[in-house]
Amino acid sequence: MATHPTFITCSSVSFSWPDGTEVLDDFRLAVGPGRTGLIGLNGSGKSTLLKLFAGELTPAEGTIRTVGEVGYLPQNLVLDTALRVDEVLGIAATRAALHAIEAGDVAEEHFAAVGDDWDVEERARATLDQLGLGHIGLDRTIGEVSGGESVLLRLAALLLARPDILLLDEPTNNLDLHARARLYDAVDAWSGVLVVVSHDRQLLERVDQIADLREGEVTWYGGTYSAYEEALAAEQEAAERMVRVAEADVQRQKRELSDAQMKLARRKRYGQKSFENKVVPKIVANNRRAAAQVSAGKHRALHTERLAEARERLDLAEEAVRDDDEIRIELPRTLVHPGREVLRLSGLELQYGARVAGEFELRGPERVALVGRNGAGKSTLLRTIAGELEPVAGTVETHVPLRFLPQRLDVLDDELSVVENVARFAPEATANTVRARLARFLFKGARADRPTGTLSGGERFRATLAALLLAEPAPQLLMLDEPTNNLDMASVRKLTAALEAYEGALIVASHDVPFLESLGITRWLLLDGELRATSPEEVGSAVR
Repeated sequence: MATHPTFITCSSVSFSWPDGTEVLDDFRLAVGPGRTGLIGLNGSGKSTLLKLFAGELTPAEGTIRTVGEVGYLPQNLVLDTALRVDEVLGIAATRAALHAIEAGDVAEEHFAAVGDDWDVEERARATLDQLGLGHIGLDRTIGEVSGGESVLLRLAALLLARPDILLLDEPTNNLDLHARARLYDAVDAWSGVLVVVSHDRQLLERVDQIADLREGEVTWYGGTYSAYEEALAAEQEAAERMVRVAEADVQRQKRELSDAQMKLARRKRYGQKSFENKVVPKIVANNRRAAAQVSAGKHRALHTERLAEARERLDLAEEAVRDDDEIRIELPRTLVHPGREVLRLSGLELQYGARVAGEFELRGPERVALVGRNGAGKSTLLRTIAGELEPVAGTVETHVPLRFLPQRLDVLDDELSVVENVARFAPEATANTVRARLARFLFKGARADRPTGTLSGGERFRATLAALLLAEPAPQLLMLDEPTNNLDMASVRKLTAALEAYEGALIVASHDVPFLESLGITRWLLLDGELRATSPEEVGSAVR
């Protein structure tokens, strides 16, 4: 890691997607040493900004300068399943040269490849152990590890490379509690520039400052996420108070303008009567009338200007009050009567080793929480139930329509627009019905016509969920794999409210215990080689 100052600067940066969707315009930012939590609503441009920092995207205008070596952990990590662990860690060539030397091959290129890195394997194993991956051998392949473990392997590679600037995009997605704790420790120990995009409150409690990206601009808040919430609450209270003051001022200016107009009207009528009754000479009356008209014009202009200024102050005050749109998830009416058999698993043995011994039944509108450590087989079990994977042995019987929201959100076609993707799942639905449903998920107008490949993680989740819920027939068994990944906190609240109202059977695999507890779970299941019943009290210790 470099000893010189490291930082990131953005100068007049503009960026739009190929379809013309603007993300940033004349954007300016400077990030120095310390841990920065980058937050904002889904689709605000957080992931795009990290990709620009990492050099994976190029701005249309402006410059981005990074001083120091950059390490980047993307939100949707895709690794070749045939890669070996040492290849992911970036030490395969050095390790091969070291083994050749140890075997007696003293060719010069081997020594050049090793350089001064003679303890590369020891450092790699120490880093893996630090992240709870000590059980994974350097010769294993990515196809043999879980999604959460692959994320930690990529983080291990970054730590081994010792970059000066570390960019993390939703790094705790798919991680169990044990793995999250390891990542928290790594973040706590980081001494360079760190920018992390996350909705994980515990992770955001470890940052030094919060950068709130909103409508193409960043507002800085010192301290952790809790400090940010307190500061924001105070700001919003002050903003709402200013709105009330501004509204009162507008009403007062309206009354004063109305009063002034009435007085002027009375004065005009009085002058006219005086003229008609010849109370004053004609020339005097004309002069008074002209003077009154000038005075009336000035008076009216003054009050009109004051009213316009009051309205402008009200507009500015209202802009400071946040009123963000939130998704409105209305799940289909999918009542499952108590006692009706929904799912039966018999003697099920899964790929990669996990199993469900004997008979497992799911009846009625049960709500099942599926928990377990990374690599335990939760996603494999759900994919097997959904028919995406064949079991090694045993049978799966489903007796109601089911829909499965996968962890990797790979249900949609990146080349198609959002509305085209959703229409694929409901060919009988009219275009207006599809667009009306998408509007509830904040895909309104042109947003629904965006290519799916340009969506952020949270936007992709919303589009995928809309596609599954509009599919025909409507699901009476809904299976969700880590559904809170990539969602901002407002969207998590809306998802929770929607699932609370769902009348079908529900199976949710998640490491987010507070989210699970909010769903009214009726049965907790732990998958740890074998599926067994557990309790919410045992979950914390069971997955650690």
